[in-house]
Amino acid sequence: MRTMEYPRRSSLAQFCMKKKISGPNFSEVVVRPIRSYREMGIFIDIPWSIYADDPMWVPPLRLERRLHFSRFNPFFKHGKWQAWIAYRSGQPVGRISAQIDQLHRERYGGDTGHFGLFECIDDKEVAAALFYTAEAWLSAQQTRHVTGPFNLSINQECGILVEGFDTPPVVMMPHSRKWYGRLLEEQGYQQAKDLLAYWIELDFKVPRLMDALIGKFADQVRLRTLRRDRFSEELEVLRDIFNDAWSENWGFVPFTQAEFAELGTSLRLLVPDDCIQIAEVDGVPAAFMVALPNLNEIFAELNGHLFPFGWIRLVRIRSRGGVHTGRIPLMGVRRRFHSTPLGMALAFMVIDAPRELGRAMGVKAMELSWILEDNKPMRAILDSLGCREYKRYRIYQKML
Repeated sequence: MRTMEYPRRSSLAQFCMKKKISGPNFSEVVVRPIRSYREMGIFIDIPWSIYADDPMWVPPLRLERRLHFSRFNPFFKHGKWQAWIAYRSGQPVGRISAQIDQLHRERYGGDTGHFGLFECIDDKEVAAALFYTAEAWLSAQQTRHVTGPFNLSINQECGILVEGFDTPPVVMMPHSRKWYGRLLEEQGYQQAKDLLAYWIELDFKVPRLMDALIGKFADQVRLRTLRRDRFSEELEVLRDIFNDAWSENWGFVPFTQAEFAELGTSLRLLVPDDCIQIAEVDGVPAAFMVALPNLNEIFAELNGHLFPFGWIRLVRIRSRGGVHTGRIPLMGVRRRFHSTPLGMALAFMVIDAPRELGRAMGVKAMELSWILEDNKPMRAILDSLGCREYKRYRIYQKML
């Protein structure tokens, strides 16, 4: 049988011990690097034990996780990583990754590295062993400033859940145990940024300001759906707007063409055309919005297995619906329209666009995520629509 190929990992994985770390005394905790297909399976399966008694956790698809960690992930064209598993008495009790994103270093300077994919039992010793190992690897990569978690980059799942444990995560958003924040703080990590998730019921009442702004610019702005017959071109339009719209955002790293193409493959298979809206100003694309069906409603019942019947339910979503909630993960308004009445009108238009379609498909509510805590203009728009802040995720940092 042909085994999955994994990205090359640095020989500095010697920082991970085969038996015990040569550092602080971590008792019987053993941390080992991932080196094989079988060990990657153990790494992927660790959350099943960590969240065994958490009814809010949604198991990921194991196949998708295999692909995410394989050499086919376009992140590895500009990033490198190492992943580890912590064992106690021969049983896996935690995991972590460390990664260097070259695009981030080119943009912000060359001394920042990241950790991610952190899962751990409620045990300070296990967490200490994991972070000691990851930080040693990062230090050898000339890292002085560590931020995370990023799984594997800021354009993928990121953050530790610190508020909102009473509801399950929506598609492509993380979940955490309540003790994770404490474990990180015990290792010297501090808050870097908070990311917010908002909840909106689709039967919301349209504010007067929204109606007035949309009416004011109705002749100048045209809203249209994605053109599937020009899919590759349309993806580039979305990527260009996104990279321009968020270029001044904290931690921003631009989507590469390969990364957005990978995302586009999922959109093409699972998202109806009407769920991707593009706003044109005088015929030029200026804003967009992508709405996703909340596939976690289905994943929650599959326990990580797409086959034999899970894939049928996923394929049916695009034409028949079948879920009751959704998420808006991607949205952007070109920078030149920021802080202008037209820019606010564009934001209102693309947020409002999926309402009727969503309700026709049986979707009753949507999450808008994530939003930086200090993004006051966007938060003001969401507040005016009656959106409710219901989850908070935290990015942590530490100087080595």
